[in-house]
Amino acid sequence: MKILRSMTGFGRSVRHNERYSLICEIRSVNGRFLDIKWKLPALLRPFESRFEKTARQHAARGRVEISFTLQEINQKGLVSFDHAQADAMLAELKNLAEKRGEVYQIDYNSLLKIPTLWLGNEEEASEELGEFAQESLLTALMDWNASREEEAKALKTDLENRFEKMGGWLAQINSMAPEVKENRFQAVRERVQEILQRMEAVLDESRFLQEIALMADKLDVSEECTRLEAHMKRLSELLDNAEDAGRKLDFTLQECFREINTCGNKVQDFSVSAIVVDYKNELEKCREQVQNLE
Repeated sequence: MKILRSMTGFGRSVRHNERYSLICEIRSVNGRFLDIKWKLPALLRPFESRFEKTARQHAARGRVEISFTLQEINQKGLVSFDHAQADAMLAELKNLAEKRGEVYQIDYNSLLKIPTLWLGNEEEASEELGEFAQESLLTALMDWNASREEEAKALKTDLENRFEKMGGWLAQINSMAPEVKENRFQAVRERVQEILQRMEAVLDESRFLQEIALMADKLDVSEECTRLEAHMKRLSELLDNAEDAGRKLDFTLQECFREINTCGNKVQDFSVSAIVVDYKNELEKCREQVQNLE
């Protein structure tokens, strides 16, 4: 059974062996389709297609950024560093500052962010390194999925509470609509009789009933309420099923909006209209939430 997940999440893995120190981080946000961006050091670029295939097995939608930070460790457990290249870079920066008439202050921490200073360019990618990075990626993906599942649980609880609230409002509309319709009929009847009295005419009861029947059809929201109840049931089922839940929930919420909007147009009553407004506002909040679901 597919697990409900949010599209927003973070995952991280840190791995070491006798030669390398490797950090893999995954960040993701909402997206209509699956879009994966990679930040790879030079030694891992030959394995990008392999990593891409693995990552796509763990995601369906969203904008995902996956980055690797790789450092080589020598036999003594120290990180190797290209001193000559670093000296040349710092010298060029000093010359630039002098030409601009500025004082140059060395920020050694910035050197940590330059991968080429920590790995020799003469080194070639090995299958052993690819497997090591693949294991790191899988660990980060598991951590990422766990964070997305945790957020999805919170989203599901919030949506269930909102669905329950809307179900209560729908029950109110169902109970109020017949009385509103009857009051409207009575008001129309009294108004017609008042006009006929002024004209000294007699009410044609059969004709009046025909008109009332037409009005009844225009004011009746039983079909809309029935469809809304079915949609609300469908929303709960989708939350439990989780298969492509985000898209399906969004579509069903749009259908709910269409039905409740029709109810509001048909039942011209202040109390019902207030409920319809609250219902539509809650639907919008639900749509915002389901945008986060995969």
